[in-house]
Amino acid sequence: MRMKFNKSSQLVLVSAVSLLAAGLVTACSTLTVDFVYVTSALAAGPNSYGEVDVFEINSESGRMRQIPTSPFPSGGRNPVAEAVSADNTNLYVVNRDDNSIVQFVIGNDGKLYPQNTVNTPGVFPMAVNVTGSYLYVADTYQPLPTCSTAAPCSGSIAVFPIQKDDSLAAPLINASLSAKYWPLILPANSTDVLKPTAITTAGSGAYVYVTAVDTTGGGGYIFGFSTNSDGTLTPLNGGVPFAAGTNPSSIAADPSGSYVYVTDFAKAQVLTFQLNSGMLSPFGSPAVSGNGPAAIVVDAKGKFAYVANSQDSNLTGYTINNGVLSSLGTYTTGSQPVAIGVDPSLNEYLYTANFLGNSVNGFQINATDGTLLNSQFSPSKADAQLTAVAAIPHGSQKK
Repeated sequence: MRMKFNKSSQLVLVSAVSLLAAGLVTACSTLTVDFVYVTSALAAGPNSYGEVDVFEINSESGRMRQIPTSPFPSGGRNPVAEAVSADNTNLYVVNRDDNSIVQFVIGNDGKLYPQNTVNTPGVFPMAVNVTGSYLYVADTYQPLPTCSTAAPCSGSIAVFPIQKDDSLAAPLINASLSAKYWPLILPANSTDVLKPTAITTAGSGAYVYVTAVDTTGGGGYIFGFSTNSDGTLTPLNGGVPFAAGTNPSSIAADPSGSYVYVTDFAKAQVLTFQLNSGMLSPFGSPAVSGNGPAAIVVDAKGKFAYVANSQDSNLTGYTINNGVLSSLGTYTTGSQPVAIGVDPSLNEYLYTANFLGNSVNGFQINATDGTLLNSQFSPSKADAQLTAVAAIPHGSQKK
């Protein structure tokens, strides 16, 4: 039997389908709790420019799924770090091989729109942090005519004011040098080459900390700075850095600004420092991690910390009790996780960027004990050689 539809029936059917489609779009939009931005250092094309994969996180299952137009060009070669503006409307991507920071406006649908590009004062930027109206970037080398990859020198930090349109103004001037950067120098051995590895802020931006490795004499350090009212920096402890293990690889502060945590890549452990008026002092015993801890994150409530162990292809979770880390378990990831983050909307999902795995793992955080469960369909495929993660909240979900 062949069924026929008259025009009015067709209109009713089309209207019903349209309403269903609209409902599905609205539901999908509502269920997207975060957009996660993952940089890829190796992309297709003759210039091997980097890309940014954009994932949406489902608020009910934690599933990570690339948005339809992902990935987006990173605006340069070898993107290695990224940060989000305080109002969650802009993404800043650091392209190491071009010494550049690219500002992207983030659309309501998570898409990226390139706006402006600035060059960092030094050479080979490798870490970035945004707090309030300032962007802090660590360069591998200072901008000295005698400095090159063949003749390396110590690194430096620069401060970019963020303007009202979220573009970056010119770097602030270090009055002591009449230059646009603050050098990372070991006063006791000023010729040693200090290589920065990570950067963070604490105390709502009152303090800036940069981890570095002494590639000449060995040992790890944390350089501390206090921030002045005009955004410029004043070295803490008379410019003498704080000792920090053998090879500090990442750093994070707890939300209260009372503790700072540093991973030691060589020793497979996490160091804890207590913060007092910007000064850091070792606190408690180091917590054991996996091999090659490459990144650390503390959740928004300061209850849990998670470390990506690059050489073991897993992550370690910790509870935090009065600053003390206690291991709560180890969880398998893709190959060589090098970056880790927690969703900023619900503080409920965690994700890792896996450099060799070309994938992103998603986990759901148990709010009571911090244990992890794999998110739906995790891991998610991404581009090659992932290097960094950043995220913004989406929708009206509350923590």
